Formats: sequence, C-alpha cells, structure tokens
Amino acid sequence: MISGSCLCGAVRYKAAVAQPVTACHCTQCRKTSGHYFAATEVPNNEIQIVKDEGLAWYRSSPKAQRGFCAKCGSSLFWKSDDGDTVSVAAGTIDGKTNLRIRAHIFVADKGDYYELIDGVPQKSIT
Repeated sequence: MISGSCLCGAVRYKAAVAQPVTACHCTQCRKTSGHYFAATEVPNNEIQIVKDEGLAWYRSSPKAQRGFCAKCGSSLFWKSDDGDTVSVAAGTIDGKTNLRIRAHIFVADKGDYYELIDGVPQKSIT
C-alpha cells in the first residue's frame, strides 16, 4: 500500500500496488515537472483519490491528460485515455517507497544539462 499527496495536501491518494519507476524525459514531462517525470504505474482500479479539493486535469495531448493540484501546482498524475493504468509521480509518495527506476524513456528529448549514468536501460521512444 502506498499513499501520497501534493505539496499543500489538497490532493491525497492511496493505492494498493505500485510498479518500478519509469523516468520520462519527453518535452511535455520536462515542462510540467521542471525536470524529468519519474512515475510508478498503478492500475486504474487500484488507486483511490482520498482528497480532491485541488485536483485538476489538463489535456496535454489528444490522447492523454495530466493531474495536478490547482492550489499548490504539484504535478501528480499522467493518464492515457485508452490505458488501464495511471502514472503517479514517485516524488509525491509518502515515506519510503522501496521502488527503483527501471527505465529511462524518451531519452532523445532529455535536457542537455544532465547525463544519464545510472546504468538503467534507456529508450529513445516508448
């Protein structure tokens, strides 16, 4: 079981299952998070929004949307319209996660100000 929230606490969630973390370096993820977006996937039916006072969704592409807190600006979720999972920002999880990064994706779009030297598999696109 994991739980987490935005910075101000206006959005809280809990989930029964979390997968290893994927780090996405695409331009949209970098712009919405300020760096790359590290997220764990959770099945749609395994996540519960416990508090949604600030939860807002932004359609970032024709096929996906991003959930964030409209009060504090925290990036929380990424969801494909046709997927059965939601990506949850790993940094929003409370306490220790015991998760590890399993892959870097969209590395062709990564910022030029950092290197990927952790030995984790890299993909130019997904």
